[in-house]
Amino acid sequence: QVQLVESGGGLVQPGGSLRLSCAASGSIASINAMGWYRQAPGKQRELVASITNGGSTNYADSVKGRFTISRDNTKNTVWLQMSSLKPEDTAVYYCNTKATTLYGIYEYDFWGQGTQVTVFS
Repeated sequence: QVQLVESGGGLVQPGGSLRLSCAASGSIASINAMGWYRQAPGKQRELVASITNGGSTNYADSVKGRFTISRDNTKNTVWLQMSSLKPEDTAVYYCNTKATTLYGIYEYDFWGQGTQVTVFS
């Protein structure tokens, strides 16, 4: 099994910055893409940013220019640097990875428990 441990969420004022971290551990055979999703109350979960094993990134239009995703393949870790935060960024942020376990055959999606980000208006 693969476990994703998230950290870095919290309360921040508009215009502030926050850095989220997600470390994957467990019976990992290989990790492909990693990314961050978020879900606000009453809204559908949406992709915030993703990054491939080769380093190619993809961002939601709402966060382009403000958020930066990065990863360290040797540490199985992905970060989300969030700057110029807005009240509408308030949501539970979930780490996601596509990985194959040591005892499995296929690649599956694994999710973190979620970390709360609140932008105080």
